[in-house]
Amino acid sequence: MSRGNREPPLDAGAVDTHCHLFLCEREPQPLLEEARAAGVGTVICAGIDPETSRRSLELAESFRGVFATAGMHPHTASAMDHAAGAAIEELLGSSQVVAVGETGLDFYRMRSPREDQEANLRLHIAMAREADLPLVVHVRDAWPEVLRLLDEGSAERVVLHCFSGDAEIARECAARGYHLSFAGNLTYPRNAHLREAAAAVPLDRLLVETDSPYLAPQPLRGRENAPANAIHVIRELARVRGERDEDVRAATTANAMRAFPRLR
Repeated sequence: MSRGNREPPLDAGAVDTHCHLFLCEREPQPLLEEARAAGVGTVICAGIDPETSRRSLELAESFRGVFATAGMHPHTASAMDHAAGAAIEELLGSSQVVAVGETGLDFYRMRSPREDQEANLRLHIAMAREADLPLVVHVRDAWPEVLRLLDEGSAERVVLHCFSGDAEIARECAARGYHLSFAGNLTYPRNAHLREAAAAVPLDRLLVETDSPYLAPQPLRGRENAPANAIHVIRELARVRGERDEDVRAATTANAMRAFPRLR
């Protein structure tokens, strides 16, 4: 068990709203057992293409407290064709698939051309509206473009995964009714802008995630991240907002249930 899981757990029920169990080196069962011991009762495993979306659903069907999303990541947006879209749409019919995505725009890595990323995001917005599901959005170096496309598609139920903007962007997104999900990079010394963003918006707009196996919190940097470490994010949110850990845990759990109605 990692050092981060030796602290007394918060009350059971925290939600890791975004992880990738299929990319973790360790097997799902011990990861989920550690998460429950730490007070993380629900985990959303986010698909990044049709294959991993199917794998996420298999995990949701196999383990208590696990749910899935289905979508195509912007890195592989160029692979979104009719067959891939049909596979994702089929997965959305499962009650254990709680959102469309992860999708979005990543103009930092640029692993797919901009026009393919934008077309992919438009398609996901349409699928989310058709399925009446929230949309999980990845944004890196593309805030104006993402907000424009969400406007154009009349996207309403939006979860901004691993929020990366500053306080001004955070306030704009909260005003639109979007949920802002913070990950372990909230704890990194250089990311003062994320802490300012987390402190700038109403508590009812906040979610927590790990993005496991990526973005281990500062005390565990260099190790593979795990769903149990969502507790570190809760504690850092509470610290920067001047609120109690248990209040942030309760609020982010309630927010997750509203953001992802199929969790209920």
